[in-house]
Amino acid sequence: MRKKWIYYETETEKIDEISNKYNINKLLARILVNRGIKTEKEIKIFLEPTRNDFYDAFLLPDMKKAVDRIIKAINNKEKVIIYGDYDVDGITSVTVLKKFLKERGLDVGFYIPNRIEEGYGLNKKAIEKIIEQAYTLIITVDCGISGIEEIEECSKIGIDTIVTDHHEQGDILPNAYAVIDAKRKDNKYPFRDLAGVGIVFKLIQAISIKLNLDDKEYLKYLDIVAVGTISDIVPLIDENRVIAKLGLKLIEVTKNVGLRELIISSNYKKINSNTISFGIAPRINACGRMGYQEEALKLFLTENIIEAKEITKKLNKYNLERQEKEGNIFKQAIEKLKLEKIENMDVIVLGDDNWYHGVIGIVASKLTEAFFKPTILVCFEDNQGKGSGRSIPNFDLYEALKYCSDYLEKFGGHEMAVGLTIKKENFEKFKAKFEEIAKQNNVSQIIPKLKIDAEISKNDLRLETVDELKKLEPFGEKNEKPYFIYKGLKINSIRALSEGKHLKLSLRDGNQLIDAIGFNLGNLADEYLIGDKVDIVGMLEINEYNGTKKIQINLKDIMKSI
Repeated sequence: MRKKWIYYETETEKIDEISNKYNINKLLARILVNRGIKTEKEIKIFLEPTRNDFYDAFLLPDMKKAVDRIIKAINNKEKVIIYGDYDVDGITSVTVLKKFLKERGLDVGFYIPNRIEEGYGLNKKAIEKIIEQAYTLIITVDCGISGIEEIEECSKIGIDTIVTDHHEQGDILPNAYAVIDAKRKDNKYPFRDLAGVGIVFKLIQAISIKLNLDDKEYLKYLDIVAVGTISDIVPLIDENRVIAKLGLKLIEVTKNVGLRELIISSNYKKINSNTISFGIAPRINACGRMGYQEEALKLFLTENIIEAKEITKKLNKYNLERQEKEGNIFKQAIEKLKLEKIENMDVIVLGDDNWYHGVIGIVASKLTEAFFKPTILVCFEDNQGKGSGRSIPNFDLYEALKYCSDYLEKFGGHEMAVGLTIKKENFEKFKAKFEEIAKQNNVSQIIPKLKIDAEISKNDLRLETVDELKKLEPFGEKNEKPYFIYKGLKINSIRALSEGKHLKLSLRDGNQLIDAIGFNLGNLADEYLIGDKVDIVGMLEINEYNGTKKIQINLKDIMKSI
């Protein structure tokens, strides 16, 4: 599908000012301006954040109450349990808090629900087990803000609960001893988009301050905090960027045995946000998706290198199993779409009795990316179905489900991703209603957009210029990799790679040849001929092969020059 190319407005004076003042190239200065980073303080924190750029942890709601209660538990050697989640954010949150409290003399328990059997968040059966084991304090991480009934049950029998979460507050807060969440309606903390592990980091920072500990006692966990933050796809701006940028430096020399083994096994040579997003996160998430959520936690907690190697092998095995299940479901979904004629569909809604719930969210994401259509996949067991949905920009999936709620048992999520349960007998009715809502919202008229940071020429294709753009890393949500447009290039050679999957181009600007690679764009090879003049949009990269560095354009779109 062709994309709409959109340009940022050019603020020439501001770009020149920043380039001269901070001695950076104009391409980098322009991207900073495009991102709204214009003041001296914003530029300094963005390019070179330090430990002094963290906000005051005690500005978070209920932080003082939580810190005092945890210190009391430490002093009295209380029986404390951490209740987490099975994804990377949850696993890293449990890891950081458990390790920190153990060093303070409190060896706490933990509970991570099984994704397949229990689902996300607090549940009554888990709370019953915790009650039976006579814990006096529960600390939730990456969950809890919606656990109204479960926390009320704990409160009735005298178990204190401290909620640390980063999800949106509902109509009421849980009746907990303390609720630390920057998305509380009464929040006054300067940044509301911390990940769950980011909130835990602020908690151990606050405890450290209260106990007059050295800063290193909480800063040393930034490697694990960065893994959780980057993996949870929260905006990598403001305090999240400070966490990620400092944390990635710590990951390079990490003392966490398990994390080090996981990095080695992932075969990534450089430590950056890609290493975490595509090398580390899938392996940790695979544990939760396949029902082995505690294995990833054991990996981060172990101090034994032999055990770390054994667990890493298990994680790699689970990830391969996850990939196999995911691949099979994707193929089956494609076959179903061929029968239903995808070209006539505004949305994708598919169900099957043999699909595995733990991976259908990933498959929904891949179908959404492939066809640029909102997608909902449902797996049925007997009469009950569990579903996951992914959306496209400008179509609010959560709001759409509200209009279909008569056919759903329950649903939750946000604009871009949802989860739902549905009875099999209501599936076709739901599908028809959802398609109706999509038509009313003119989903078929929504086209993907490419936001272009700047037009470049061969003068910008210098190794030092492209290398300086690395200062923009780590990339992620709200700090995407910059896209550049290069106009009037002549095709010198063009071919498809990997059985037609990818596109390889050699382009000419005068006497200069430029390499370009277009992943998943192999279908365009037959649309262009040698000698055609084209405009391209892509990212600037340095490709290193046999010790030689060369600039390459990672192609995102192409069209014939006007």
